[in-house]
Amino acid sequence: MGLFRRSQPLHRRLAEAGGLDLGAGGERSAAPPAPPAEPPGWDGEPRGEPGIHGVPRARRWDAVTTVEAPGLVGDRIGFVALDGQELLVEEDEPEDALQPLAEAVEARLQPPYRAEATRQAGDRWAVGAKRIAVVSAPGLHGDQAELVSTRDGRELRVDGRPSFRSAPTLEQVGERVGSEYVVRGSRLDGDRWEVEASPL
Repeated sequence: MGLFRRSQPLHRRLAEAGGLDLGAGGERSAAPPAPPAEPPGWDGEPRGEPGIHGVPRARRWDAVTTVEAPGLVGDRIGFVALDGQELLVEEDEPEDALQPLAEAVEARLQPPYRAEATRQAGDRWAVGAKRIAVVSAPGLHGDQAELVSTRDGRELRVDGRPSFRSAPTLEQVGERVGSEYVVRGSRLDGDRWEVEASPL
């Protein structure tokens, strides 16, 4: 009887060739768990390990607070506060029940602002708010508008379609940041628009 060496199973030979460490039972050694990704805190600072899929981009708030607000129905609420104690609410919530949220924000930040609130536990809410610019733009139709001004001229798009109307209010907003700019606007209510301008 000749002398022979018992060959290893194919899966073990392939694993060793690939540099994998199989334990004594033939199972692949578990890799150390990756640190969990966490959402950013209410202060906008990212948590968790940067570069790991699942860590969202940080959002900067101008004011962050917590408050007791009984009477609210949902768990997440978005609203816009305008001058004159007027609130525009995105969800179906009792307007009076939103007052504690608005008052808590306005102890730190004056209107106009856009806010997002999230229920923490029971009637306890966390609220983040960011300043916005609001202008009156009579004659501007649609819900979304974008005005781009370059050395080649101006182009206005309303709800994604080219428009040949003028938008003097958006032009004034854009000219504050330079001769070439883009202004984006979202209708809030009636002739009032939330706008943001960036230089090109």
